[in-house]
Amino acid sequence: MRIIDHEVLRAAAAALIEAGGSSPEEAGVVARHLVEANLAGHDSHGVGMIPRYLQNAAAGVLHPGRTGRVVADAGVMIVIDGEQGYGQVIAKAATETAIARARETGAAVLALRNCHHMGRIGSYGEQVAAAGQVGLMFVNVTGSPSLVAPHAGFDPRFSTNPICLSFPGADGAPPVIFDAATSGVALGKCRVAMNKGEPMAEGLLIDAEGRPTTDPGVMFAEPQGALLPMAGHKGYGLALFCELLAGALTGAGTSQPGNPRSDAILNSMFAIVIEPGRLVDTAWLAAETRALLDHMRSSRSAPRQPVLIPGEPEIAARAARRAGGIPIDDTTFGQLRAAGLAAGMSAARLDALGLDLQP
Repeated sequence: MRIIDHEVLRAAAAALIEAGGSSPEEAGVVARHLVEANLAGHDSHGVGMIPRYLQNAAAGVLHPGRTGRVVADAGVMIVIDGEQGYGQVIAKAATETAIARARETGAAVLALRNCHHMGRIGSYGEQVAAAGQVGLMFVNVTGSPSLVAPHAGFDPRFSTNPICLSFPGADGAPPVIFDAATSGVALGKCRVAMNKGEPMAEGLLIDAEGRPTTDPGVMFAEPQGALLPMAGHKGYGLALFCELLAGALTGAGTSQPGNPRSDAILNSMFAIVIEPGRLVDTAWLAAETRALLDHMRSSRSAPRQPVLIPGEPEIAARAARRAGGIPIDDTTFGQLRAAGLAAGMSAARLDALGLDLQP
């Protein structure tokens, strides 16, 4: 295990992504997004994704330098095709477009399709909340094979299909950010557990025969196992609506077998952004929000286990990791170094970036 300062890790990540064909500006945006995911405690969506990104760029299923194309723009409705460019870059810009449109018209409906992996969807919810707006975001995955079985099923039929709901904080308080996969766990968390040699919790995975297991390796074996939806039929219903909204309604396509599959990680997002002042007095809204959150926190709980508001665990993780560094397991560290070498970086350059062989 290595503990790496977040700025050192960000610089190393940017250099790796630039070696994969990105401009320094693009590499900086993607690297910052990934390291912010690590800082927030979501290592599944952090720098460990870089080897896959560079492989996809080399294979021609990720296209560095593409910034997306506006397909339709009419009133509150905006349709953007990401053209398989870096999702972190395109989704950030598309979210900013939706924020500006909602400020102008009161609301914006964004259909963003065909982006390479968008990363941690909560970052776009935070972007909306920082503008004082409300966000509802639904994401599906096309391109790569399905990972999650429907409720009562054994065979994968869709991916982890995250949902992000964001609400601005009251009077300068942190926003409320609910960001979760509709599966019981994200695939990236299985990768992290496998790299660390750790089992998963019960009730998250089944093997290829439909038997419950705690072995994360079933998700990387042939034949592959499956993730289970969170909360049984409830998570399944939410995941299905991610397919309908982010897949069908955006025009991107869903997980049905008539659509092509490859090794790409293609995300599409259906988002609604709302300017709350068009609906309600903002002073009243701030007071009501504050009172509600205080009411949640006032509940009795177990010792040293206070009731938290969605988004607060990430705030605590950021503070701890900014001060103490980001842990990177040895397997992930080796994968990052190998990805750099495969992209043509010298061993000396990787050593200088902190991706050296010696701890």
